Amino acid sequence: MKLPVAAEDLVPHRLPMRLVESLETVEGNDGVATATIRPECPLLDTQGKLEDVALIELVAQSYAALKGYIDTCAGLSVRRGFLTGVKNFHSTGKVHTGDKLEIKLKTIADLDHFAVAQGEIYRDETLMAQVEVKVWIE
Repeated sequence: MKLPVAAEDLVPHRLPMRLVESLETVEGNDGVATATIRPECPLLDTQGKLEDVALIELVAQSYAALKGYIDTCAGLSVRRGFLTGVKNFHSTGKVHTGDKLEIKLKTIADLDHFAVAQGEIYRDETLMAQVEVKVWIE
């Protein structure tokens, strides 16, 4: 499978709830995904600002795309994952409709059906949010 890969090929989410657009790079168990915040996103407030909870979901979906890619390359089916925990969430700015984002992912732990990943969300070169997510993978 050649990168970049459309996220819709790697995650079960569909528009408008699919926030991540593509998986751009993979190095081992780490990677980079991209997203553009669309006006039809249901997680925008009335002023077009993305809710903070959506930043966490964006990292979780990006990590799902990364795991889906790794599974596919290993000849496995893409597995379903469930967000089970959030730690150290910090938002440094507001994300709005039309913003193009880069999500950098680092796998901290990967133990059988359980994974922990750190995600950083950038708009241009500016860090917008960071969070650690815990995921159960079927």
